[in-house]
Amino acid sequence: MQAVKMYTTAFCPYCVRAKQVLKSKGVDQIDEVRVDEQPQERMKMMELTGRRTVPQIFIGDTHVGGCDDLIALDGRGDLMPLLNAA
Repeated sequence: MQAVKMYTTAFCPYCVRAKQVLKSKGVDQIDEVRVDEQPQERMKMMELTGRRTVPQIFIGDTHVGGCDDLIALDGRGDLMPLLNAA
């Protein structure tokens, strides 16, 4: 299964929901980067994604986007193939 990295903050309901979706798909480890505790990581996240909001989710090298993007990806049936890509 591909590595999952997620930029988050402490009190973010969308981050919690995204983690629930990923766990329901069998993801047992998420590399969580707390941008509220590490401001330099927020700058890095914004450079990588062009977005300011959390969560920002990466599966392998693919930027998925936020929680709504993750749910839409799953709705199209494209989340599991991305997670399972070698």
